[in-house]
Amino acid sequence: MGITDFVLKYFTMGLKDFTLFLPKILRAFTSMNETNDIPFFDIELPYELALKIFQYLSQTELGRCAQVSKAWGVLAEDEVLWFRMCQTEGYHHGASVSDSPCWKSMLRDCKNSENTVRSNWKNRVGSISQLQYELGKVLCDVSSCDSYVVAGYTSGDVRLWDTLHWDSAASFLKPSPLTADVTPRPHVSHIRVNNTVAVAAYDDGCVDVWSTETGQEPVHHFQIPGRVHALALSQESPTLATAAGLDVRLDQPDERGYWRTLCQATLPKPRLWSQVESIVVVPGAGGRGGDNVPLVALSAGETVYLLAPEDLEPRVLHTVYGHPITCLDASASHAALGVKSCGWAMNDGGNKIQVYSLETGQSEMSVGNSAGDFSCVNLRDSPPHMLVCGNKDRRVRVFDLRTGSSVTSLYAHHMGVTSVQADDWKIVSGGGEGLVCVWEMRMGAKLWEMHNRHPVRHLRFNTSTLVTANIPDEKSPRGACITDDDLTAHRRHRGVICHYDFSEDSTSQDHVLPICRSNYVESSGYNYNIGLAVPYDILSGSHSSH
Repeated sequence: MGITDFVLKYFTMGLKDFTLFLPKILRAFTSMNETNDIPFFDIELPYELALKIFQYLSQTELGRCAQVSKAWGVLAEDEVLWFRMCQTEGYHHGASVSDSPCWKSMLRDCKNSENTVRSNWKNRVGSISQLQYELGKVLCDVSSCDSYVVAGYTSGDVRLWDTLHWDSAASFLKPSPLTADVTPRPHVSHIRVNNTVAVAAYDDGCVDVWSTETGQEPVHHFQIPGRVHALALSQESPTLATAAGLDVRLDQPDERGYWRTLCQATLPKPRLWSQVESIVVVPGAGGRGGDNVPLVALSAGETVYLLAPEDLEPRVLHTVYGHPITCLDASASHAALGVKSCGWAMNDGGNKIQVYSLETGQSEMSVGNSAGDFSCVNLRDSPPHMLVCGNKDRRVRVFDLRTGSSVTSLYAHHMGVTSVQADDWKIVSGGGEGLVCVWEMRMGAKLWEMHNRHPVRHLRFNTSTLVTANIPDEKSPRGACITDDDLTAHRRHRGVICHYDFSEDSTSQDHVLPICRSNYVESSGYNYNIGLAVPYDILSGSHSSH
């Protein structure tokens, strides 16, 4: 048996700490080949094969191997090795080996940055900016994706912010010229955004689509009979799903950028309900043929349907008589729906979350036994094999989909949970009382909380930022003359959008709103920052002699 076969044999045995045996193997074969005095890697084991073996080692094991010999030290410092490790850890996707002179240092810097951001999250170190539009009257809906935040108001206005470039001109997305002269302007009922387009639906059934790059004039406009009850936009592509009553349509631009309707369908009339209540574009999903045709999951009453353009009619995924659907979400492979139990079914443990496989259309498990209705569920943004949901019984629950067991259950809010999201170590939840709470998942401890008036209707975070929106339930509050020219007296009625930045450079000038860097001539502003960024850093008319 040659040394290559011997090393591969022991490596494929699945030894927990393979590096502990490598020095023994080296000494054994060195003694066997003493008559030839052949170096270990130069003859018996090619460099490429050794590199292939080393790529399965962890960082700690590579450090041990680097101390065995000079040849192993050179191999453990190979740029290709650390480049692959950097990619495996989730950093610098799409980069090439030549993009950095030292990928080991690059990986170390990325991990240090990640640890700093995590510490900032835990200790609430960063900046908080309130995204306001004084002329918009009452906030109706908010959506965010990466750096984009879009909001719709009762005035009919739609505002788009790019949080990476605060100094760029604010994007006031104009309505279609076909409806620009309509007075009074209809309220904005639904808002959605991804990296390429922003979408707004109005109370009169009009839907406008804008490009996030150009803004201003809509790139697509259509109107459907009646009011839009549900709106969904794919996060990966400009695929738009709209529902009004029981009518559903799917729109998408072609290769030349011209929008077209992929399909239109009408759902069977439910027994007790007459409209679509929630709709989700399945992320990264194709049709049943495995192509790039989008797939939509939607609920109406007690039934959940799947709709794809090639289907002649919607397919029923779930239906139980007298058990309405309270929430819905989908990942690329599964759909999760909250089911309200009524009557005799309450003896079977109460309300549950049903998890279905989108490939087979079969129920895979049922989790949760609660007396309260499940008000929100997040499957798409959760870690693999995890599901997080909120309930009207004021609890946030996390489930492991591999075992169906509960990972944690938190008594989170004074009122029902309205929105929730989790990653591998933290949970962020919003409640009907206006609280935004950040929790450490493993310990179940609350790290910090923030409060604003009105329920938290939108909540979304990524590695270093968090966007929350407190949206009023009452769009025309009594006792407030919302048509006055001076709206500052009625700020409590409007709702608020908060942008939290926990990145390493969150206190730099580029990450602070321009109003917080204004001079004394301009209107005042405030930037909440524990690491304290002070407004009015720049004074107009200042001289060195002063």
